Amino acid sequence: MTGRRRLQKPFFLRLWALLLCFAWAGGTLAQAPGAAPSPSPTPAFSLHIEAPPQVAAWLQQHLELQRYKDLADLDDAELQRLLQSADEQARELLATLGYFSPTLKWQNLPDTPGGAARQVLLNVAPGQQSVVSEVQLTLQGDIAHNPATQAQKHALQQQWLLPARKAFTQSDWAQAKSATLRRLTAENYPLARLVTSQAQVDPDTHTARLSLTLDSGPRVVLGPAQVTGSERYGAEQAVRLARIKTGQAYRQSDLLEAQQRLVASGFYDSVFVTLDTEGDAQAMPVKIELKEALRQKWVVGVGVRSDNGPRVSAEYTQHRVPGLDWRAVTKVAVDRTLQTLSLDLLGQPNEQLWRWTTSGKAEHQVFTGYEVTSQRLRAGRTQLAERVDRTYYAQYDTSHTLGTLADTRESLSANYAWTWRRFDTLPFPTQGWGFGLEVGSGVTLGNQRTPYGRWLGKVLGMQALGESGQRLSMRGELGGVVTRDASGIPTTQLFLAGGDGSVRGYALSGIGVATRPGVISAGRYLATGSVEWQIPIYRQSQRTDWEGAVFVDAGAVADNPSQMRAKVGAGLGARWRSPVGPLQIDLAQAQDTHQWRLHMSVGFKF
Repeated sequence: MTGRRRLQKPFFLRLWALLLCFAWAGGTLAQAPGAAPSPSPTPAFSLHIEAPPQVAAWLQQHLELQRYKDLADLDDAELQRLLQSADEQARELLATLGYFSPTLKWQNLPDTPGGAARQVLLNVAPGQQSVVSEVQLTLQGDIAHNPATQAQKHALQQQWLLPARKAFTQSDWAQAKSATLRRLTAENYPLARLVTSQAQVDPDTHTARLSLTLDSGPRVVLGPAQVTGSERYGAEQAVRLARIKTGQAYRQSDLLEAQQRLVASGFYDSVFVTLDTEGDAQAMPVKIELKEALRQKWVVGVGVRSDNGPRVSAEYTQHRVPGLDWRAVTKVAVDRTLQTLSLDLLGQPNEQLWRWTTSGKAEHQVFTGYEVTSQRLRAGRTQLAERVDRTYYAQYDTSHTLGTLADTRESLSANYAWTWRRFDTLPFPTQGWGFGLEVGSGVTLGNQRTPYGRWLGKVLGMQALGESGQRLSMRGELGGVVTRDASGIPTTQLFLAGGDGSVRGYALSGIGVATRPGVISAGRYLATGSVEWQIPIYRQSQRTDWEGAVFVDAGAVADNPSQMRAKVGAGLGARWRSPVGPLQIDLAQAQDTHQWRLHMSVGFKF
């Protein structure tokens, strides 16, 4: 018992030390943007402001007087002129915060005998901050009388960001105007414009009366799509993927989603979907400008896996197979313990974005004590959209095991997969949720035809922590195979855990059922979970494309739920917003072995 405690204690001590270091670093990094610039070693003067914290910080940041403090030849007369200008600017700056009757007192203290720089003291009594007393939002144009858009009109008035009794600031006033105009142009009225805006401030009563007039213009209905740049794949395919329906009311989100669908299809390198604002509002044309991708594409990669050493991969894409008009993607990847060859064929989408799909995959993987060679054939239909993916398919699996667990297994199954996601900014999400579910029913094809059911659920959540840019990433996975006898089910239909995207600190497929000492095999039940704290990194008060991360993963695989025993891994990582997608670099330690492993992955997919 004593020896066991000695093995576990250093792991948790190091983990707590890592967490404490990141907690300190996170607070420091998150506050970096507000840090004041370093003073000059020999300034002409120093500026000290006595005021409420928010006011003092605002003046320190924006007073142009700060630009002259490093001028070595600045004399008293010039400084006095600068202070007069600074007084006017300070009052203007305070007015933007809603302080229209401030009291400012300047003091210019001369050089001291010790050689210290002159001191400029500014004492600010901002007075009472003005508040909004009245808001008059006037909407004219079609929205003023069209019964079909009265809900939008009411929402604009209810969602006004600077209501009565709220403190008035120039930035809030500008933000409220731009936000209201954005909401108006986002739906039905892309030609809306700001007609007039006025803020009447009464310094005596410390109130502000706001008035704003917006002209919606005509309600816009989408007309036919006008496609340019379609040579290899045809305009009809672009229109089908865009799903822009003639006669539907304009929504900015519909055009953005159409643009994203076209880009995600892989047929186009760049896409722009816009309105032809010179057209008729009752049938305004939609312009789809395309730059098509090459019909054929090769991608070759060379890398290193922390577990399996050097890795070579190649991918060949044929966007339109001659005579079939389907897309074909062939992939091959080879490393020391895992070799994979796959072919995916994807048909053209129909009006609802459903398309036929078929695929084949052959794989050879070396485990401790045995090797598995497997094949998979799949055929079905799939619908890929921005938020929801659906796929139903029939699948044939076979696995042949050599070594201590020698056997051959086959199965045939019918399956359905559903994925829902809502993330804010892909491929670099900062907030949102995703859920996925796979269910299937099959039968083994060995000497005994044994029916079985298989299910796998997964979830990914990202939650922002305030406005500092920090966030939590939470991931979970739960799966099971229900059958009276799993001995005939191919290992590819069972579960293993460990590695990237699973439990870091452990080898790929390194968590399973211990059938013999040192031998890990796939199991019937799976559970994994992860919590990750992501922290932005700043340099010279500017946020960089890098982030730090600290995480804890856990997972278990067993043939019986009562036998589930979690394996825990924890560590530190770095995140980079690379041109090809998010790059993750993680260094993790397995709790039970105390070994460190390096994990790397690129891209975001759910």
